[in-house]
Amino acid sequence: MDQKILSLATDKTVDGLQKFLQTQKEDDLTHLLRNHAVKGKATGALLRAIFKGSPCSEKDGALRRRKIYTCCIQLVESGDLRKEVASEILGLLMVEAHCFPGPLLVELANEFVDVIREGGLVNGKSLELLPIILTALSTKKENLTYEKGKSSGEECKKQLINTLCSARWDQQYVIQLTAMFKDVPLTAEEVKCVVGKVLQMFSKLKLQEIPPLVHQLLVLSAKGSRKSALNGVIAFFNELDKQHREEQSGDKLLDLVTVPSGELRHVEGTVILHTVFAIKLDCELGRELLKHLKAGQQGDSSNNLCSFSIALLLSVARIQRFEEQVFDLLKTSVVKSFKDLQLLQGSKFLQNLVPHRTCVSTMILEVVKNSVNSWDHVTQGLVELGFILMDSYGPKKILDGKSIKTNFGLSKMPNQHACKLGADILLETFKIHEVIREEILEQVLNRVITRASAPINHFLDLLSSVIMYAPLVLQGCSSKVIEAFDYLSLLPLQTVHGLLKAVQPLLKVSMSMRDSLILVLRKAMFASQLDARKSAVAGFLLLLKNFKVLGSLSSSQCSQSIGVSQVHVDIHSRYNSVANETFCLEIMDSLRRCLGQQADVRVMLYEGFYDVLRRNSQLANSIMQTLLSQLKQFYEPKPDLLPPLKLEACILAQGDQISLQEPLDYLLCCIQHCLAWYKSRVLPLQQGDEEEEDEGFYQELDDMLESITNRMIKSELEDFELDKSADFSQSTGTGTKNNICASLVMGICEVLIEYNFSISNFSKHKFEDILSLFMCYKKLSDILNEKAGKGKGKMTNKTHDSFWSMKFVSDLLTALFRDNIQSHEESLSVLRSSNEFMRYAVNVALQKVQQLKETGHVCGPDGQNPDKIFQNLCDITRVLLWRYTSIPTSVEESGKKEKGKSISLLCLEGLQKILTAVQQYYQPRTQQFLRALEVTEKEGEEDAEVSVTQRAAFQIRQFQRSLLNLLSSGEDFNTKEALLLVTVLSTLAKILEPSSPQFVQMLSWTSKICKENSQEDASFCKSLMSLLFSLHALVKSPVTLLRDVSQDIHGQLGDIDRDVEVEKTNHFAMVTLKTAAPTVCLLVLSQSEKVLEEVDWLIARLKGQVSQETPPEEASSQVTLLNHPTEKAIIMQLGTLLTFFHELVQTALPSGSCVDTLLKDLCRMYTILTALVRYYLQVCRSAGRIPKNMEKLVKLSGSHLTPLCYSYISYVQNKNSDVKYSGEKKKEKTAVATAMARVLRETKPIPNLIFAIEQYEKFLIQLSKKSKVNLMQHMKLSTSRDFKIKGNILDMVFREDGEEADEEGTASEPREQNQEPAKKKRKQRNA
Repeated sequence: MDQKILSLATDKTVDGLQKFLQTQKEDDLTHLLRNHAVKGKATGALLRAIFKGSPCSEKDGALRRRKIYTCCIQLVESGDLRKEVASEILGLLMVEAHCFPGPLLVELANEFVDVIREGGLVNGKSLELLPIILTALSTKKENLTYEKGKSSGEECKKQLINTLCSARWDQQYVIQLTAMFKDVPLTAEEVKCVVGKVLQMFSKLKLQEIPPLVHQLLVLSAKGSRKSALNGVIAFFNELDKQHREEQSGDKLLDLVTVPSGELRHVEGTVILHTVFAIKLDCELGRELLKHLKAGQQGDSSNNLCSFSIALLLSVARIQRFEEQVFDLLKTSVVKSFKDLQLLQGSKFLQNLVPHRTCVSTMILEVVKNSVNSWDHVTQGLVELGFILMDSYGPKKILDGKSIKTNFGLSKMPNQHACKLGADILLETFKIHEVIREEILEQVLNRVITRASAPINHFLDLLSSVIMYAPLVLQGCSSKVIEAFDYLSLLPLQTVHGLLKAVQPLLKVSMSMRDSLILVLRKAMFASQLDARKSAVAGFLLLLKNFKVLGSLSSSQCSQSIGVSQVHVDIHSRYNSVANETFCLEIMDSLRRCLGQQADVRVMLYEGFYDVLRRNSQLANSIMQTLLSQLKQFYEPKPDLLPPLKLEACILAQGDQISLQEPLDYLLCCIQHCLAWYKSRVLPLQQGDEEEEDEGFYQELDDMLESITNRMIKSELEDFELDKSADFSQSTGTGTKNNICASLVMGICEVLIEYNFSISNFSKHKFEDILSLFMCYKKLSDILNEKAGKGKGKMTNKTHDSFWSMKFVSDLLTALFRDNIQSHEESLSVLRSSNEFMRYAVNVALQKVQQLKETGHVCGPDGQNPDKIFQNLCDITRVLLWRYTSIPTSVEESGKKEKGKSISLLCLEGLQKILTAVQQYYQPRTQQFLRALEVTEKEGEEDAEVSVTQRAAFQIRQFQRSLLNLLSSGEDFNTKEALLLVTVLSTLAKILEPSSPQFVQMLSWTSKICKENSQEDASFCKSLMSLLFSLHALVKSPVTLLRDVSQDIHGQLGDIDRDVEVEKTNHFAMVTLKTAAPTVCLLVLSQSEKVLEEVDWLIARLKGQVSQETPPEEASSQVTLLNHPTEKAIIMQLGTLLTFFHELVQTALPSGSCVDTLLKDLCRMYTILTALVRYYLQVCRSAGRIPKNMEKLVKLSGSHLTPLCYSYISYVQNKNSDVKYSGEKKKEKTAVATAMARVLRETKPIPNLIFAIEQYEKFLIQLSKKSKVNLMQHMKLSTSRDFKIKGNILDMVFREDGEEADEEGTASEPREQNQEPAKKKRKQRNA
């Protein structure tokens, strides 16, 4: 039969073939076709012949074709055919499909749908034909019967697709089905339906099947629904990540098949690659991704951003056209996230409404962690993002060119958090990816070198962390570091110090790097620039500290921020200690040459020697000999010669220029500290054999210091030529020289005081010497202060750099105030007899703490060691606290009337500064700090159980008592002390847990003080009320508090209408006539601004949620949205704020900042009311109603605020016109100009306020139409903004102008000018 069909097919006409086929049974034909296909014999030719003899124009032919199609589809799907045969058959079926009549196409398509629905697919090969059938069907214009109805081909296709999407898809054919749709012409609605179905199938597939499916889905989404596809993919992986995290934390079991973490990350990485590839082919997809993620920023960014979407964005950033937009989006998201967090932390009101969300920074760091799974496409983006954050949000330059560095990342500023995040990203990426390490190191070094003028502490910290993590690995990058060394002499000293400190671990493992550095430092030592020479000294000192000589004391006895113990490698494996000793002695030789250089260079050297000695004790002889020989140049060896030091030799005169050559005070300070350390640490360990000859140096130094002390006490100021008659003016050479000498003598006295105290062993004779030295210091400082005039001279500058070490200050204060040992009493009474000395000791403690607050370290030994500083801080605080609480200021001041602050007040000031410094630098150690303040006998378990809050509350109670005593003192009220006490209470209150009973007690106590105490002092009132508001905000919203205070202000200042008598409320006695304005008024207005900011943030968040709602869900979500607790809270806040402003706009506030701020805040209030109305316009699209409480809010604004605003505007304008016209006739022009400037400033916000009110009313009209509620019935349009010519005012103005003109003596012209307006006035009056 097959031969017959094939031969008839070769005829020119098809009649014979048609007749022959009609005689054959369809089953025979299909059987024949099946046999040929299975054997692979000329199937294509046979099929062509059958189609040729079965034209679609005839009914029989069309039906035969239909049967053959069904047979072929089954054959292809069976999997019995060879691949090429199946492809040939499908090719022929595709070509012939367009010839089919519509009804048969519908049947064929239905067959396919049934097979898919019933799961009858075997290999899915036949699905290649379905797009052709659906395409052919969509071209048929005639009405076709489908599911008991008639419809066009396009409609039929739509219904078929809907049926197909609602059917169950076999898991193994999902990818083929999705791929099939990309060849079908689809409408937007159909694409949406298909994309939705594919996204539903994600959760039913194996994880490995997801990437190819995502690829097909994204290709399909080019037809439309890009947003849905991207959203679905991101949401799926976000959910998968959440479940994976929960499983790892063991919270609950996964519904999905458990997958290993690595496999999940590999799948995510592949999906990201597919998505980036799709975006390269279809840029619109990229734009849609950015648009979708940006839209999420309006509300809550953490809804849209997750670790998967961030990884995707970072990969997309590799496409040039999207790079800038991606990084801008991530930057904004990071900072917004930190700002939101800051806003939430400061407000209990917001915390109650907004659920805790994962911070964007956590997500980004999760991406870094996940990128270990071959996410190379993400790594580059992470590095770029890290540097962008550090560059954009790093510390900014302040006036003196330095930046304040805060340890432990405790600052609350979002920018600083963003910068810290950038550094964390880079450090973690550096740890995980070896490939990228060199690039990160190079980029950090480039920034350190090229940004010399800007603060770069954050980059130096990162460099230090990076090198510390892998010094051996980075040996390969040594060329980059050596290249950076060439620029050392050009960099600022601070940068050089940070850079060398950071690269220390590398120097210990790389000989070439160390040699290069030494060459650079030696060159720098003889450079013409002073800074370069100082850099060389800093570099050499760092090397001496870090290359230990055999036999030196262990570094554990003298921990340093970068020490041998911190390096992950054994440094002695390459350099033994003998080599280190030679190396260190060579450096000492280089440093000795510095002793002939400028004073600044020598100062650096003297300041550094102590640390070198402490770290490298074997260099003691070399260092001490150097210092001894230097001192001998300026020491008078004859024991009876006064003064004992050659001060003249320390001063260099070059023509008229007088400058300090030898900082003798620093030299003595260095000797004293080195000597003390040597005697306490080294001598006890020596056996006394070989070291005896060296001990001569130490004995000699001791004798010299003893001799200097004795002779300094005997010396009079005349011996130094520094008595009262000496010239101290800075303009003359002699005056400059005398100032330098005085500074040296004072410094030497300070050093000798510390030296004598350290060797005194509480000897009365030594303490008398100390007092004598102090009197010498005091006389000089008094002379300098007197000469400089009103304390702006050398003394005030000098005391900031006291030579006393922090340890000595701590020991001295403890001895003066807390030492109760009987044997010490007699000797200590010598020092305690001098109030001036005790006051000076406390003052130096204050200066040290101030220095710590400003720079993060203090001068002197161990000044860079955080642990030692902390220990000294604890000791000093304990003493100051005891002194302040034991001897109150009132007791001390009533006893003695001396110039300057009392010791108790200084102690309190010290406590305030220390508490701030501890919060700034040692917050994690607050518990330890507070425990150190408590003088308790019981230690151990019971003590450890006491919480930080309880400890802080104990201290708070002491200061509360002090403040209450002060308030009850009546006329002797000390404002300075009160302000300090409130600051101390504020700082301690920050430690309290807001949910604790101690916090509640603190709040109620503060509230009670404000309610019951009336103080006229504005600054005290402001600080106490600020404390009340800050505490209140951590418990609940302060709006009711604002309303009460506003009523008090209104009562105290009176009404704008003088005829109205205001009933005085007395909620807070602290609000008096004197403090009500501007102090309290400005304070409550600033608090109202914070509340408005919170409300604005909430409204923006709600708007974001509404805009993300999809239309089908809109109707169902309306009910929940209308009863949203957030909405209710917003309306309540605005309602109470409205009553607050209702009081203030009726208050007769004095001209100036109060009026100006009130007008601006009213404008802000109306802007936020408008934002709320616009939100309800969004919500009301389908639900035509608004909540009742919103209606009440609108009514309240119409009755209680808007009319009063217009009255207030008139009041302000009339008041200002009074300023213009009601002055004395001969007022000075300057006074008039000043008044006019103030008038202009105050009236500037008025147009803005009127515009804000009108905008509010405009959107209210729109909302009224949408909601079918007449919201405008409560709004009365005012006429106060209408243009009016007021005749009586014009009369007065022109009359005054005329009188002034007459007085000035101009005769006839002014009269003519006056007559002209007079006619106008009459017209106006008649009109």
